[in-house]
Amino acid sequence: MKISVTQQPPYHNLIFLISTVIIIQHLTAGVISIGVNYGTVANNLPAAPQVAEFLKNKTIIDRVKIFDLNPDIIRAFSGTGILLSITIPNGDIPSLANPRTARRWVTTNIKPFYPLTKIHYILVGSEVLHWGDQNMVSNLVPAMRAINSALVKESLSPAIKVTTAHSLGILLSSDPPSLARFRPGWDRDVLAPMLLFHRQSKSPFMVNPYPYFSWNPNNTQFALFEANPGVRDRVTGKNYTNVYDLLLDAVYSSMKRLGFGDVEIAVGEVGWPSQGDPGMYQCTVENARWHNLNVLRKASSGVGTPLMPGRLFETYIFALFNENLKSGAADERNFGLFRPDFSPVYDIGIMRPGQAGGGGASPSPVSTGGKQWCVPRSEASDAALQENINWACSNGVDCRPIEAGGTCFDPTTVRSHAAYVMNAYYQSKGHQNFNCDFSGTGVLATSDPSEY
Repeated sequence: MKISVTQQPPYHNLIFLISTVIIIQHLTAGVISIGVNYGTVANNLPAAPQVAEFLKNKTIIDRVKIFDLNPDIIRAFSGTGILLSITIPNGDIPSLANPRTARRWVTTNIKPFYPLTKIHYILVGSEVLHWGDQNMVSNLVPAMRAINSALVKESLSPAIKVTTAHSLGILLSSDPPSLARFRPGWDRDVLAPMLLFHRQSKSPFMVNPYPYFSWNPNNTQFALFEANPGVRDRVTGKNYTNVYDLLLDAVYSSMKRLGFGDVEIAVGEVGWPSQGDPGMYQCTVENARWHNLNVLRKASSGVGTPLMPGRLFETYIFALFNENLKSGAADERNFGLFRPDFSPVYDIGIMRPGQAGGGGASPSPVSTGGKQWCVPRSEASDAALQENINWACSNGVDCRPIEAGGTCFDPTTVRSHAAYVMNAYYQSKGHQNFNCDFSGTGVLATSDPSEY
C-alpha cells in the first residue's frame, strides 16, 4: 500500500531558500518577534546560563516559556532582556485560589527575580481542562484572578500578566471554523469567566494549535502549508489553505460565540517533530523545517487569518531542544530546533547573521565524490523497509527498475529493493544527510547498494 505524499515537491528547496532570505531581510529590519518553549525532560542539556547566553547572543528568539518554576532557569535569564514566562504546576492551582496564598506565592516566586529577569507571563497550569481533575478545573479561574490581584498589590501588574495554555481539546468542533464552539460545560462554566478575566486584565487567551496532531496521509499539504486547493468554509465562503489558520479561526469563532472576539489570542505551543518511530513518515527534518518556517512567517507578517485579517499572534515554537527522556513515541523526543550542543536540527532563519549555533550550521550538501550511498540499517525490519519503498515510490523515485523484469528486480528481497529506492531518493535530493534518515532506518555508507 502506498503512502500519500509527505515530502515537499521538487521546487520546495528553492521556495525555502527564497523564504529564508525574506525572513533574514525582516530580521535586519527588526520586525521579528518569536518565542520558544524551553523543556528540560532530558539528561544531556547544557546548563541554563549557557542556554540564556546562546539565545541572547546567537538567535533572534526574544521570549521563552518554561513549564515549571525552576529558579536556576529564572535566574539564568537575568539581565538578558529576554521575556520569560513561567508555569505553575497544575497541582498547585486549588491552593492558589486563596488570595493570601497567592500573595505569598508571588512574594516568594516572583519578587526575588523581577525586574532583573523580565518575567512576562505567569501561566496558571498547562492544559488544565484536558489533564486536570475537577478540583483543578473549578479553581482555575479563581487562581488566575488571585495571582493577578497579588501582582497588582505588589506593583508588578500590568508588566506581568496571567494566563494559562489550552489544548484544542477545548473545542467541540473546528470544521467549519465559523461554526466552531467550545465544549458544553466548559464554555459557560469555565471559559466565559476566564475570557472575561482576560478582557479585564488585557492578557491573552493562550492556545496550543498543533497542525501536526491534525495530520493524516490525505492532508499533508494542508497540514504543512504546502500548495493545495484549500478547504472552503461553507458558511462564510472563506478558503483555508492550511490547518493552522483553520484552527486559530475555530478558536476565534468559539470565543466570539461567547461574546469575547476582542480578546487577544496567543500561541503557546506549535511545532513539528523532525523524527519519529519507523512508519511515522510525516516526521522528517524537511517537514519540521518547512512547517516551522511558515509558523515563523505567520508570526511576523501580520497577515492574520481569514477571520482575523491583520492580526499578530504572539507565538512560542515547541521546542527549543530535543528532549531524550520524554516518554512515548520517538516523535515526542524530536520537536527541538536545536541539539544539546546548540547545533540547529534545521535552519528556519532564527540565527543572527554570521551565527551557526554551537556545533555547526544547518544541513548542507555532502561532498561525496560519488562514493556515498544511502542504505538500510542492518537492524531495520522488513516491514519498515517496505514502508520506505512505498513512501519513496510515492515521492518521485522511479521504481520501475525494482518491478518484475526491471534491471534491479533481482534479488527479490525487501532489503535489496529498499536499498535501491532509498539511495535513489537520497541521490536525487542532492546528497543531503537528512534525506537518508527514513525515520532512523537509513544510513550513509561507502558500499554500493547494488551489493545488497
